[in-house]
Amino acid sequence: MILEMKNICKDYRMGKTSTLHVLKDVCLTVNEGDYIAIMGPSGSGKSTLMNIIGCLDVPTSGTYNLEGNDISRCSDNKLAELRNRYIGFVFQSFHLMPRMTALDNVALPLLFGGVRKAERRRRAAEALKIVGLEDRMMHHPDQLSGGQNQRVAIARAIVGNPKLLLADEPTGALDSTSGKQVMELFRQLHDSGSTIIMITHDANIASHADTEYRIFDGELSRAGEQPQGA
Repeated sequence: MILEMKNICKDYRMGKTSTLHVLKDVCLTVNEGDYIAIMGPSGSGKSTLMNIIGCLDVPTSGTYNLEGNDISRCSDNKLAELRNRYIGFVFQSFHLMPRMTALDNVALPLLFGGVRKAERRRRAAEALKIVGLEDRMMHHPDQLSGGQNQRVAIARAIVGNPKLLLADEPTGALDSTSGKQVMELFRQLHDSGSTIIMITHDANIASHADTEYRIFDGELSRAGEQPQGA
């Protein structure tokens, strides 16, 4: 088991008297090798859930265990350490450094992890080869297509051999052909042993996963099941 969430709630205070309940008793278990999609419309709570899964935020209540670490008890520095050690992020907008080559963009997480320069570049080159960009290593983001930039971002996510790939609308900024290629790449990564959670509003993208969940009004349920509060 990589992570386990039990009765996760996330609340936000709205002024002095009002509270917004964004997540409501969310339970989720992810085992090594799972390929999961969490689908929901805007305002459903899926981004908040992604932030908690990715150790970018902590729950108001409930327990979240990631590789033996109780996230609710972690300091900001500990959360940053866990993100770097266990989670590879893929975002809709790529978040590449424009003045860096593809190779240096991919190597960046290893720099934060204290890996020596020669080893960083070796591992970054290997990750770019996995995503089919071995001939674009010295290109900058503005010299690459959207699909190629997303593959650079995926290479950056996998370069540290994370326990979990967390993808947020990974095809949202791509045309249909590039989106299909990216989804094929995720399948290849999963077949090679990667554990993947994909956050999306698109049923077609969610259908690529082995297991689908729905989130609506902060309640999570497996596809085909009724939310607990329904």
